[in-house]
Amino acid sequence: MYPVISIKNLDYYFGHKQLRKQVLFNISLEINAGEIIIINGHSGSGKTTLLTLIGGLRSAQNGSLKVLGKELCNANSEELVQARRRNGYIFQGCNLHKSLTALQNVKIALENQENIPVKEMNLRSIEILEKVGLEKYLNYYPEQLSGGQKQRIAIARALVGEPQIVLADEPTAALDSHSGREVVKLMQKLAQEKNCTIVIVSHDNRIFDIAHRIISMEDGKIKTSPIISYPLYSHIQN
Repeated sequence: MYPVISIKNLDYYFGHKQLRKQVLFNISLEINAGEIIIINGHSGSGKTTLLTLIGGLRSAQNGSLKVLGKELCNANSEELVQARRRNGYIFQGCNLHKSLTALQNVKIALENQENIPVKEMNLRSIEILEKVGLEKYLNYYPEQLSGGQKQRIAIARALVGEPQIVLADEPTAALDSHSGREVVKLMQKLAQEKNCTIVIVSHDNRIFDIAHRIISMEDGKIKTSPIISYPLYSHIQN
């Protein structure tokens, strides 16, 4: 294994001048290729802020944050765009376009990549939707689908570009226990097939057993980083 995410002495602040407030304190963490990591903690602990920094949704300010070998601390807007293209991001609210079908919502993730013919975009989007069990819903709009189905579209969209890293913010928050379990099992299975690293922000202890490590945060600091002694992917449950 080798680290695909390497964080050293990372601080982060919101606001400026008198309103400046520190929200992350001296974060140091390495995440290896193929790992499934869960970051947990109470609301306001800094876990989502850390996830957005890893995902290139905002620029880190102090310390070092390397993702796939690229330094993102003090990255400019173009560097952040390139960073976002290298990972898949699953938002808490799915963030699907209401005016687009399931197929179109997934395909849009490929439209930002260069040199992919439209025919290939369609084929790859259909294939990943089949893998998440939505082959009968390609032309359905989000309002016609359940919460679990919409989250499956979000997962398909995150994975269709075959990223090395998938970042998920509370992917089970709006789902019942059965749907939530199905969603994370699906993420496990596809991660194994695509050989990618998954970082999940969650306080849902029903899914903690999927993780190789659980990173606990409190008040912007890492509390613990216990190693769970499962070989990679050997603990995927049916």
